[in-house]
Amino acid sequence: MKEFARTANGYDPEEVNRFLDQVIDHIEKIISEMKTKDELIKNLEQENKQVAKLKDELEKYKSMENTLNTAIVMAQRTSDQIKANANRESELIITDARHNANRVVNEALLRAEKIEMDSATLKRNVSMFKRKLRNIIEDQLALVDEIDKEDF
Repeated sequence: MKEFARTANGYDPEEVNRFLDQVIDHIEKIISEMKTKDELIKNLEQENKQVAKLKDELEKYKSMENTLNTAIVMAQRTSDQIKANANRESELIITDARHNANRVVNEALLRAEKIEMDSATLKRNVSMFKRKLRNIIEDQLALVDEIDKEDF
């Protein structure tokens, strides 16, 4: 506590005024610091709000990233499944085509064999027909020769 020098009518007014000036300066300095700190607090609160908003947005983006990553993984799996199914299906188609080709070739071979047999039979029949016809013609010629030998 501050003690003042006494004068005839009480305390020394100059000393009290100086002290009051010091108190006023000190209080103004405290008020100024408080205003500065209030301003700083206000700015920090605004920054905290912005940081909170940014954190919320960051969480949203992280959530979106997780969702996208999940979607990408699922798309990759689906793509792999589609490829595997397509490969299996193509193998089935190729196997089926080979079986069909083998069947067609076998049928063609059987037809060709039948045609060859029919052709051979036809050749034998033509050959027999020629032989029979030749025999008939020779018999007829022999008859003509015998008729020629007889005089009429």
